[in-house]
Amino acid sequence: MSTQRSGVLAIIGACIIWGLSPLYYKLLTHVPPLELLAHRTVWSLVVFAGLLGLQGRLGRIRVAMSSRRDALILTAAALLISANWFFFIFSVQVGRVTETSMGYYIQPLLVVLLGVFVLKERLGPLQWLAIGLAAAGVAQLTWGLGAAPWISLLLASTFALYGLLKKSLSVGPVVSVTTEVLILTPLAVVWLAWVHLRGEGLFGQDLYTSALLILSGLLTALPLILFSSGAQKVSMVTLGLVQYLNPTMQFFLAAVIFAEPLTGWHVTAFVMIWTALAIYTAVTLRQERARRRIVMTSSAEAAALDEIQQRAFCKALIDDVLHQGAQRPPVARHVHQHDGLRVQAKLAPSQHLEEFVERPGAARHHHDRVGVHHHDLLALVHGLGDDEFRQVGLADF
Repeated sequence: MSTQRSGVLAIIGACIIWGLSPLYYKLLTHVPPLELLAHRTVWSLVVFAGLLGLQGRLGRIRVAMSSRRDALILTAAALLISANWFFFIFSVQVGRVTETSMGYYIQPLLVVLLGVFVLKERLGPLQWLAIGLAAAGVAQLTWGLGAAPWISLLLASTFALYGLLKKSLSVGPVVSVTTEVLILTPLAVVWLAWVHLRGEGLFGQDLYTSALLILSGLLTALPLILFSSGAQKVSMVTLGLVQYLNPTMQFFLAAVIFAEPLTGWHVTAFVMIWTALAIYTAVTLRQERARRRIVMTSSAEAAALDEIQQRAFCKALIDDVLHQGAQRPPVARHVHQHDGLRVQAKLAPSQHLEEFVERPGAARHHHDRVGVHHHDLLALVHGLGDDEFRQVGLADF
C-alpha cells in the first residue's frame, strides 16, 4: 500500500469515528454533561500517557511545558478544547446534532477568517464570496428561528481558536493533547470527587455505564492518533476535503437516525454553507495545481541546469585526459571525481580513449566501455540520479 493511500485511509478512519461519535454519546444521555466531560478528560489522559510511556516519550511533556510562553498557550488550548468537548456532548444530549454538524462545516471558513485578521493573510474575491455566503446562511437561519445557532458558532469558534493556538507550538499533536488533558485532569478529578461525595456520581453504579465512560478515553485518543498519522502523508488539499466527511456523517445521523427537526431555514442555511465550501474548495484546488506547476517547472529547470553542468565537466575532463596522455607513457590511467561522479580513463597506444564512468561503490556489471578516437570523442555520462548510462556525443557538449 502506498504511503499516500495509507494516509488517506487513516484520515477517513478518524473522520468516521468522529462522525459516528454522536451515537456513542446518545448512549450516555443519563450522565450529566460536566461529569461525562470530566471522565473523558481523565480516561483520555490514561490512554495518551500510556501511549507516550510505551514510546518512551513521556519526557516530551516536560519539554512542552519548559517555557512560560508554551505553558500559557497549552493552558489556553486546554480550556478551548475542553469547552469544545462540552458543547459537543451537550448538543448531542439535548438533540441538537444538526447544529453540531453546521458548526464543523463553518469551522474551516472561520479558520480562514482568523488567518486574515490574526495572521494577516490575504484572500481573493472568491474566498471572500465563500465567507460571505456562509455568514449570510447563518444570518438567515438566525432570522428564521428567532435565535442564533449558538451551538454551531461556539463549536466552530472554539475549535478554530484552538487550531490557531496550536500553530505556534513545536510539539506534535499527541504530546500536545496529552499535556492539555494533564492540565485539565486536576479540575476533572476535583469535580468527580465532589459529585461522588454528594452521592450523584454514576461511575461504578453499573457495569454498562462505567464501561462506556472508560471507553471515552479511547474514542478521544484513537481518531486523533489516526488523523495525526495520516496528515503527515497527504497534501493539505486532500486533508481538507476528507475532513468534510465528519460533519456530513453527523448531518446524516441528525436527519435520518435521530430524526431531528429540519426546517426550511435549516435547509437554506446548509445549502448556502455547502455552496460556500464548494467555492472555497475549488479555489484551494486551483491554487494547489498552480503551486505544483511552479514546483515542477522549478525542478525541471534545476535538472536541466544540473545536466548542463555535468556535460561541461565531462568535456573538460576529456580534454584534460587527452592533454595529459600526449605527455605520458603510451598507456596512462587517470581517475577523476566530481560531485559523486567518478570517471576512470585510460589512454591506449592507438590514441583511443577507454572511459569508465561509475558511482563510488557501484556494481561492476554496470560499467561499460567505449573506444574513443581523437577526432570522434564519445563519453559515457552517468546521471547522478539515474541507474543507467547514457552515451553522449561531442556535439552534445
